[in-house]
Amino acid sequence: MELSLKQAQSEVDQWIKTVGVRYFNELTNLGILMEEVGELSRIMVRTYGEQSFKESDKKSVLADEMADVLWVLICLANQTGVDLEDALRKNFEKKNKRDFNRHRDNDKLS
Repeated sequence: MELSLKQAQSEVDQWIKTVGVRYFNELTNLGILMEEVGELSRIMVRTYGEQSFKESDKKSVLADEMADVLWVLICLANQTGVDLEDALRKNFEKKNKRDFNRHRDNDKLS
């Protein structure tokens, strides 16, 4: 089943209002987002970096940690009135104009 960003925002909103009771305030959700990014970082540096896994890290799943980050980001978007689909589309436009040749002309990437 495909899930657009608009659908994801709607489904998260519905879940929050039924199961979750209400949104945490924006600053609380920002703190939660930072925690979730930290958990994602922990798995990434142990999987792709030089750090070894601790026993407590071995049960973590990369996809689940990424989904946790996305969930809280969607909550923040819903709370602040950001349409993530529209924002991402505009971000692509900005990057395509600004970075059209930037990476192609970067000798470090050759």
